[in-house]
Amino acid sequence: MEIKTGTCHCGKVAFQVELDNGLEELRRCNCSLCSRKGAIIASVPLDKLTVTKGADNLSLYQWNTNTAKHYFCKTCGIYTHHQRRSNPALYGVNVACLEGVNPFDLKDIATANGASQSLVEEA
Repeated sequence: MEIKTGTCHCGKVAFQVELDNGLEELRRCNCSLCSRKGAIIASVPLDKLTVTKGADNLSLYQWNTNTAKHYFCKTCGIYTHHQRRSNPALYGVNVACLEGVNPFDLKDIATANGASQSLVEEA
């Protein structure tokens, strides 16, 4: 197991993730929100992510079905993580927030079809 720490840009929010197999199954999502934020996401079970600083400085954004919970720093606006709609037992983590990870070094990132899922649920 690998433990990584992460922060938003200003450092007011910090978290820790336990990665059982390191960074795996990385993806981007093409839904209307994720395609705008452009983050590369790794998933972890809810009990593997702990906000260690600044939980009160996180802002929650929800839309459509209000199942997914997207968290952003209130100060700098950086998206740190979200509880997934497609699997609410998992958090999606913004890997660019993780210490020692350069998202520009990551290659062959799959794209999840969240846009299609959104259209089905909006009907």
